[in-house]
Amino acid sequence: MLQQDDHMSSLKTDLLKTSGTFNVLVGVTGSVAALKLPLLVSQLLELSGVDVRVVTTEHAKHFYNSAEVSAKIYSDEDEWELWKQRSDPVLHIELRRCADLLVIAPLDANSLGKIASGICDNLLTCVVRAWDTSRPLLFCPAMNTAMWLHPITAQQVSRLKEFGYVEIPCVAKKLVCGDEGKGAMAEVSTIVSLVKEYLQKPDESSLEA
Repeated sequence: MLQQDDHMSSLKTDLLKTSGTFNVLVGVTGSVAALKLPLLVSQLLELSGVDVRVVTTEHAKHFYNSAEVSAKIYSDEDEWELWKQRSDPVLHIELRRCADLLVIAPLDANSLGKIASGICDNLLTCVVRAWDTSRPLLFCPAMNTAMWLHPITAQQVSRLKEFGYVEIPCVAKKLVCGDEGKGAMAEVSTIVSLVKEYLQKPDESSLEA
C-alpha cells in the first residue's frame, strides 16, 4: 500500500508544470517506428528550454526499451492508478493541461482511425480528444505501404488536418517488413526541426499584454 501511495505521489509531482519551460508531450503508438522513441526524446531534450513527457499505447511498448527513454512515460495503467476518488486528478486532463505541444510519433493506422473517428479508449486517444486545439498537435503517420495506400488512409489524414492538426508526412523507403514504398515515419531530425519552429514562434499572449 505504501509503495502504491509513493507511486501516486510521484505521478502527481511529475505532472506539475515547470515554469519557463516548453512542455512537449510525445505520443507513441504501435508501429515498428516506435523503436525510434529513445532517439526522438533525447534529441528533443537537446532543445533549449524543452521538457518532455511520453504517453504510450500498450502496443507501442513492444518496440522500445523504456530504460533507454530519458523522460517520464505514462500508460493506461497510470490513468487508473491515479484516479481513486472524485478529488483525484484525471491523468489525460492533467497531461493536456501541462503540455504546450503534442507530437504523435509514430501514429499507426489503428490510432489514426481512432482519432479520426473521435474514439478515445486509451490514455493517448483520451489526451487527443481533450486536446486544446489552440495548441499545436503534430502527427507522424507510419504504417505498411499497402495500409498507407488504402483509400481510407487519405480520408483519415485529411480529417485530422481539418481538426487543425499538422501532418509530418511519412516517407518512402524499404520498410522493416521488406516492402518498399511510402509509409515510413518521417526522420527524427525532421520531427525535431518542426517542433523547434514552434519554440521560435512568439508567445501571442505576451504580445497582447
